[in-house]
Amino acid sequence: MKKSDPTVFVVEDDLAIAEAIGLLLKTVGLNVELFQNGQAYLEVYDPTRQGCLVIDVRMPKMSGLELQEQLIQKKNPIPIIFITGHGDIPMAVRAMQAGALNFITKPFNDQILLDEIQRAISFNTKKTNTTDALEYFEDYKKLSPREKTMMKLIVAGKLNKEIAQELDVANSTVELHRSQMMQKMKAGSLAHLIKAYLSLEAAHLLVE
Repeated sequence: MKKSDPTVFVVEDDLAIAEAIGLLLKTVGLNVELFQNGQAYLEVYDPTRQGCLVIDVRMPKMSGLELQEQLIQKKNPIPIIFITGHGDIPMAVRAMQAGALNFITKPFNDQILLDEIQRAISFNTKKTNTTDALEYFEDYKKLSPREKTMMKLIVAGKLNKEIAQELDVANSTVELHRSQMMQKMKAGSLAHLIKAYLSLEAAHLLVE
């Protein structure tokens, strides 16, 4: 493969995981380069190269979020997918507010990772945040006031039991409203829901 081909840059300090991801991507014909830390990637950083980044959140010396910040300073538009075994919702929100395309927790399904990487590589950078928000708003308008509250609390990092206490309802009621809200928003994952919420928030389309 040529360096001009789209490349998946994997930044992961666990060599076994990095090599497993690399092997998976090579089996579907993708160009892959592995790095054990963010500094190693920055040393060969080339803004002209196309593809996407798959970054572990928790790494020694430079975390994945710190690497993301470095790339933002360099005005690097390459799509980023975060992977982590220790992530929480506030961390996911921070990553996606800064422009990450997705946030996947370990252990992850190989096909889900492949699908997200293919989506990242073919990501249409011309699609504006406003367009995204208007599409999400069509689904958001279908939510009941309780479901809108549920969405806000979930993105804030609240667990089901905490939401139940705050709203003074049973856990089963929270689970029902959460399921209905996810279906109406067409959110197949928590990362999708967070992206939708942040897009709506940025476009000032969130209403009670």
